[in-house]
Amino acid sequence: MTTTPPLPSVVVSTQWLADHLGADDLVVLDATVFPVPGGYVTGHERYVVDGHVPGAVFADLLDAFSDPSGTYPFTRPSLELFEVAAASVGVSNETRVVVYDGLVGQWASRIWWLFRAFGYDNVAVLDGGLTKWTAEQRPTETGHVEPVPSTFLGEEHPELWADKPLVESIVAGEVEAALVCALPPAEFAGEAGGRPRLGHIPGSVSAPAGRLVDRETNALLADDGLREILGPVTSEPLIVSYCAGGIAAASAALALTLLGHRNVAIYDESLNEWSTDATAPLVTATPAARP
Repeated sequence: MTTTPPLPSVVVSTQWLADHLGADDLVVLDATVFPVPGGYVTGHERYVVDGHVPGAVFADLLDAFSDPSGTYPFTRPSLELFEVAAASVGVSNETRVVVYDGLVGQWASRIWWLFRAFGYDNVAVLDGGLTKWTAEQRPTETGHVEPVPSTFLGEEHPELWADKPLVESIVAGEVEAALVCALPPAEFAGEAGGRPRLGHIPGSVSAPAGRLVDRETNALLADDGLREILGPVTSEPLIVSYCAGGIAAASAALALTLLGHRNVAIYDESLNEWSTDATAPLVTATPAARP
C-alpha cells in the first residue's frame, strides 16, 4: 500500500500532487461548477469529455455537497448530508484529499471549507487548479472515475460560519470584526449583480476571488501579494468573508488561512440573503484599484 506524507499546507503544488498521484490513501476531487445565464451547471460533462487529473473523482457541489432544500443555491449541507457526500466520493477519515477546479479555485476552496467546517482538516486545494496542471502539460484522462466505497464521520464546527445577526452586529460596531467581500469589483461597487439590491455591506474590504490568483499561472499570489489585498483586515480578531452565496468567499477564507489567520468565518447566505432585507444597509462604491 502506497501512502502520502502529511499535507504540507492548505494548498499543495502541482508538483506535490504529481509526486503522490496514485497513492492508496489519496483522493483527488474535481469540484468544477460553471456559471450560465440564470444559474449554474456542474462541470461533470467537461470532466468526462475534456479530461481531468488522472484518477480524480467528480464532486458535485450543486447537489451532493449542498442542501437541495436550502433557500439559496449552494446552501451548506447538514452534517448527515455532508457525511453521505464525502463517502460518496470515496473519502474516509483516513483519506488525504486534494481538491481542484477549472476556474480560479473558488469551487475547490468551497469543498475545502466544507470539510474544515465538518471537522476534517486533511484536505488541501491544488494551487492553480486544472488550469495550471494542464498548462504544465501534465497528464490528464477522460471518462468517469468511480469512487471506492467509503464511510465518513464528521463533526460540526459552527464557529466557522457567520449568520445575518452576527454581520448586523459587526456593521453596528457591537462586535469587533472585519468584513471581506470576495465578489468582483463591479458587483462590490453595485454596478452589476442579479440580486434584489446591489452593492456591498458597509465597512467591507474588497478582495475579489479572481484577484487572489496570478493572472498568468492561476496560482495563488505569494504572501506579499495576498497581504496587499487583505492587509486592512488582518489585525482584526474575527474576519467574516462573504460574496453572493458563500463560494467566492471561500477563496478569501483560504487566502486568509494561508496568511495564518485562524479566526475566519464565512457568511454562507451572504448577499443572497442580505439583499432581500430592505432594512439591511448596502453601499455602492468602487473599490481602490489593485495592480
